[in-house]
Amino acid sequence: MSVHELKRSPPADARTLENTALLPAALELLQHWAQVSPLASALRHKRHGHWYNWRWIDAARDVERLADGLRQQGFNEGSRLALSGLFEPNLLLLALAAQRVGGQVLTLSDELDPQALRQALWNLRPSHAFVHSRQQLLRWVAAGEHSMAPQLLIAHQAVPRLPQGSRQPVLAFSELLGSREKPQRQNYWRHSAHAAQLWSEEGTQWPDGLRVLLHQWLHSGHSLAFPESRGSAGRDRRDVAPSGLLLSGPCLQRLADDIESRLAPPGSWRRRLCDWAIAQPHRPLQRLLKNRVRRLLGFQRLDYIWQAPGSPSKPSAPVWLAEFKRNIA
Repeated sequence: MSVHELKRSPPADARTLENTALLPAALELLQHWAQVSPLASALRHKRHGHWYNWRWIDAARDVERLADGLRQQGFNEGSRLALSGLFEPNLLLLALAAQRVGGQVLTLSDELDPQALRQALWNLRPSHAFVHSRQQLLRWVAAGEHSMAPQLLIAHQAVPRLPQGSRQPVLAFSELLGSREKPQRQNYWRHSAHAAQLWSEEGTQWPDGLRVLLHQWLHSGHSLAFPESRGSAGRDRRDVAPSGLLLSGPCLQRLADDIESRLAPPGSWRRRLCDWAIAQPHRPLQRLLKNRVRRLLGFQRLDYIWQAPGSPSKPSAPVWLAEFKRNIA
């Protein structure tokens, strides 16, 4: 089970919490960027095949609206919000809103089986919870019948039909947020060749992920983008062409394995051609081949891949990734 707390020291009944990490300046940093660069892009997310954009001023306003919505739903300084699902704007902004109210934020892996989920709810006893997918929502509703159910489940999208007899209160995220301008739809992806663009394709199965994303995003002031789903991450990454990847060790290894599977088999002439291009990247033909591979991966603007300070580099990592890996404090 992967559980992570953001904000205060855990109470006595939450000793199973791991990796306590604080970001005390999060709200101040958000307000800073909303004042300094109000119309600059803060968050981007692909939904239903289209890209949407949140400006810094939009993000700051949404946090305040969500904080008001949480208060109206009984969330206070003694409350605990559990987040489970893919990282995307709604989840990040809701985490900041809970911090704005003064409550605690927990993350639970979205890959927990029913028994592990029931045990997590019993141990952590969140007062409120946010889940990303319809399947997750139904699992949480079922788990709550046999464990400590949250007072309120917040659904990322519209609330589906619940099982007959279900007593779990469920609220759609849009109802919690209330009326507001919708995120700007981007028909074409436009960015300067030198504009920094962070990228994440993870979820709450990464224990330290929420802290890493908030820290890198709010301290840098760079835009942070997310794919529509895990399955579309490679295609969506090519749309974005990010300058920085924020990935955990396991996700980075999956990316390396995916790259390896896309290359020609070892020993073939095409593979030797790729290896030759990497070994001598400054020659025109080799540079052309290398840049083509990077574009196919969405790496044509990539400057770095985030790693936890002190994390070792795996010797098996392909050179397509090794040149970008460096520790970022």
